[in-house]
Amino acid sequence: MIYSKKISTVAFVSAIAVAVCAFGEQPNINPGPGVRYATDAFPGFDSEEKLVKPAKKEPKWFAFINGPKMDTAADQLVWAKFCEDSGKYSMARRAYDALVREWPTAEEAPIAQKAVADILLERELDYEEAFNEYRYLLDFYSLDCDCAAIAELMYKVAGLMREEGRTIIFFRFANTVDVRRAYEAVVLRAPGAGFVPQAMLTIASLRQDEQKYEDAVKVYENLRNLYPERPEALTALHLEAQVRMKLLELHGYNRTRVLDTAAFLRQALRGDLPDAMREDFDRWLSETSFLEEDEAYKAARFYDSRTRTKRSAINAYERFLREYPTSSHVDEVRDRLKELNGGNEE
Repeated sequence: MIYSKKISTVAFVSAIAVAVCAFGEQPNINPGPGVRYATDAFPGFDSEEKLVKPAKKEPKWFAFINGPKMDTAADQLVWAKFCEDSGKYSMARRAYDALVREWPTAEEAPIAQKAVADILLERELDYEEAFNEYRYLLDFYSLDCDCAAIAELMYKVAGLMREEGRTIIFFRFANTVDVRRAYEAVVLRAPGAGFVPQAMLTIASLRQDEQKYEDAVKVYENLRNLYPERPEALTALHLEAQVRMKLLELHGYNRTRVLDTAAFLRQALRGDLPDAMREDFDRWLSETSFLEEDEAYKAARFYDSRTRTKRSAINAYERFLREYPTSSHVDEVRDRLKELNGGNEE
């Protein structure tokens, strides 16, 4: 059965100006410990150069096979709907897609584009392709669709992509990068949406799965900067501290990192933390302080060698005693100072 009756369509109006827009000013933002980023940036996300931007759809080759079956966008939409209502979902998706490619500026195009994504999501369960089609809808028809609703759908699909990657053990992290970029794409297109803080926690977690710990720290920091009043900010603070301690474990020899981490922990402890979380921060600070003292002791011993003067060693040890009077190395340092002071300076 072929329908010839045209149907009238009403263009969608954007519910909120939230997609494809930059952040407005965020009043009363308290950066908190460690934050050093602007509120309109997303450090820790992939740069634009690394992202593959969707190309505008063009008519396919062999239009007599892959092209539209009807002569107008309105008739093609009716045909595609008929295929969908008949349960021929793959055929319907191709018909909707052909409409978008042949008549990209028609009022039916955004309707057809959403239908392509909906079929992929609900009927074919191809989450990655569904996400790409919803992203195309926002990128090319942001004025003709409900941007807030589409962004919510994209967030949902990103979650399905992540769960799908976890379902099969063998592919546990096979789609980590694609999933992270999906979450990043949603945040960048809808930075004012309510789900963004939770999405950023997920992005940071995925960065950790990739062992990109520096980037994870940047995302946690920026989350706290952008959303200091949200409960996710406290979660981010705790998780960021864990990642910073992981970086110390991997690069404990880096004195600058040790000092920076200790300063971060001390500043966090000046805030209002739950008791259990405060215990973690106290323990981490003790571990960091030990590393800090140990690095300082090694630095002082560096000057106590044949290639250095006694005066250099004495100055280094005396500085160590002033800065770390309770260190476990204090007795050893004092004994060595007595030896150095008892001889003649070279």
